[in-house]
Amino acid sequence: MTSRGGSVMRTVIVTGASAGIGLESALQLGADGHHLVLVGRDEVRLADAAVAVRAAGASRVETYRADFASLDSVRGLARDLLEHLERIDVLVNNAGTVFKSRQLTDDGLESTFQVNHLAGYLLTEQLLPRLMCSAPSRVVITSSVGHYNGTLDLGDVGFSHGYSIMRAYSRSKLANALYARSLAAELAGTGVTVNAVHPGSVATDIWSGAPWFARPFLAVAKRRMLSPAEGGRTLTHLAVSPDVEGVTGQYFDRFTPRAPSSLAQDDDLARRLREESARLVGLPRTAG
Repeated sequence: MTSRGGSVMRTVIVTGASAGIGLESALQLGADGHHLVLVGRDEVRLADAAVAVRAAGASRVETYRADFASLDSVRGLARDLLEHLERIDVLVNNAGTVFKSRQLTDDGLESTFQVNHLAGYLLTEQLLPRLMCSAPSRVVITSSVGHYNGTLDLGDVGFSHGYSIMRAYSRSKLANALYARSLAAELAGTGVTVNAVHPGSVATDIWSGAPWFARPFLAVAKRRMLSPAEGGRTLTHLAVSPDVEGVTGQYFDRFTPRAPSSLAQDDDLARRLREESARLVGLPRTAG
């Protein structure tokens, strides 16, 4: 079955789909007639997003509530998706957040690292068998140019010392880039591609939790930023474009592959990150 744009009709999961670039990408994919599976933590916003995506033209729309600040919620989401979806053609790991001060989730983990990396890592690992059975399939991970400033101390991934909003955000985005590269290598030859993407500097609400003193700067900066629709197009491109069919293990700066940071290319660091991530979320497997 083909979409309105002439491409193959796909079942696409988008996390962080109720606002920002996740919602905009879902609207674009819906306009092309794909089957959209929207994941978010606010039921009202999810319901509103579903109405909009259906109106855009999606062949089918489903919503799943999940809070990525809860690993049990992510595990439940994975179970529900595996139960209800016969195939998964694309997983867009887009959910993300920031916190101006260090916070811990109920799992005892630093909130930025859990929401931006560990939750998406857990969800992806749980869905891998279905993604492999659905091949050719794709995993798209929203990273950021901020990863170039990221550091990674695996003995203190949650900044129990030296926390700042940007240090925590950059670390989580470095973890995104490392995981994408490592998973792509593991899945080589399976028909599942994995890529990370910086969608551009986009004017979304993710920085609404920034400290008060940074808000005037952000208000000015937003005037020069891309719209959420422009940022969403980068996710849509990697999710379904034939131009990136078979492309894997890349870090995209919007629509163009770019060398990530030297740390993001450290395969041993990626292996150790995946081992620590598996330990933190309670998965028995580790990277090979």
